[in-house]
This record gives sequence, structure tokens and C-alpha cells, in this order.
Amino acid sequence: MRRLGLVLSVVLAAAAAGLSAGTAGAADECKGLRVCLPVTGPWVVVPAGGVDYELACPLAGYIVAGTDARVATPDVDVSFRAETGSPVGPGVTTRRSVVFHAVRIRPSAGTTSFQPFIGCIPSNGGGGRALTGVTAKTAGIKPSTALFSVVVNARIRADAQTVRAACPANAQLVGATHAIAFRQAAAPAAEQRAAVRITRAASRGAVVARVTATAAAGPRAELQLRAVCARAR
Repeated sequence: MRRLGLVLSVVLAAAAAGLSAGTAGAADECKGLRVCLPVTGPWVVVPAGGVDYELACPLAGYIVAGTDARVATPDVDVSFRAETGSPVGPGVTTRRSVVFHAVRIRPSAGTTSFQPFIGCIPSNGGGGRALTGVTAKTAGIKPSTALFSVVVNARIRADAQTVRAACPANAQLVGATHAIAFRQAAAPAAEQRAAVRITRAASRGAVVARVTATAAAGPRAELQLRAVCARAR
């Protein structure tokens, strides 16, 4: 039993050391963070109209503290959706997941791709700032997180398939996005990007994507389908 306890202690210590050393992420998503869990996203196809892709911390109790991206072509602009609040930082500006938005500055050039990265930290600890000045009350209502998303990630097969994402019964479907991604080291070639076709429709609080793909897509093609939902009031 003592030997087993020693082995467990060594394993836990190694895991903690690996987490602390997370500053050496695949990109710069953990730069400046003493404790960080790096998360690498897949290569996401950027069509002419741009694309949204949501990347989440894999462990409960973690929030996004760093972001980064890599692009296959230099004419891609990448940003992410942030929440309002002060001070700007993890737990205020970000939550457990981040929605990246990528758009090609020259849409006539065809599709390209980008790869998102996030650095996650434990949500406990930290704190807010003290009030440093006197401010007058303003008119209006403070915005809240009225929208949330239901995300379904599905492996794409070399045939036809249907993927569905639905809002819960107490919420309303107000929008949807989808993204084609490739979980591989290199950016997808043009032949891979062209091998997948998606048609999307909404029905009864859910969004349904019909996927057709050829073998040229390869074995690591994925679809991310997001249902954007409004909370019941």
C-alpha cells in the first residue's frame, strides 16, 4: 500500500508539473501564465463569408485565460467574442469556451483555413478590483449573457450523414453556425477543403446539417454545428 501511495504521489506531482509547464503551448496561448492547460483546436476552413468556431477547456472548473491562432494564408483576420465587464480578464471577459471568428480579407481568393488555440486556468482564486472613483448612474439595462450555444462536434464520414443540434426546451433557437475542420498537423489542402459540402436548415428549435463528403477529405475531417439559443425570460 505504501508503494502504491508513493506511485500515486509521483503521478500527481508529474501531472501538476505538466500543468505548471503549460506555458510551452503549441502556440502562444499560455504565454505569461504561470499555470496553464494548453488546448489546440483543429484546422478550420474559412469560407468567403467567414466562419465561427467554438473551442472549450476540456476540464470543468477551468476558464480561458489566453488565446492564439495560426493561419494558412496571411490575409485571414481572427478575433474572438468577449463578454463585457471590468476588469477585463479571465472569468469576466471569457468563460470556459471561446467563439473564434475568422474571415478572409480577399474572399474572392477562395477558401483557406485557420487553427485556434486557448490556454485554460483554474477558475478559483483571483478577485476583482476596488472602486477607485465615484461614478454616476447611467441609464439603460446592464447586458447579460442572454445567448448561449449548444455545440455538436461530429466526425465526417466519406458518405452522407445528418447532424443535429437542439436548444433545450426552455430556450429559443435564434441562430446557427457550422464549421468544417481537420484535426491534423498541417493546414488542409484545397482538395480536402473542397471534399465536404454542408447544407443547413432549422426546424422546431433545432438546426440540422446534411453532410456529403468524399474520401479526399481524409479520416480526420470534422463538423462543428452550433445552435445559438436565447434564454427564456
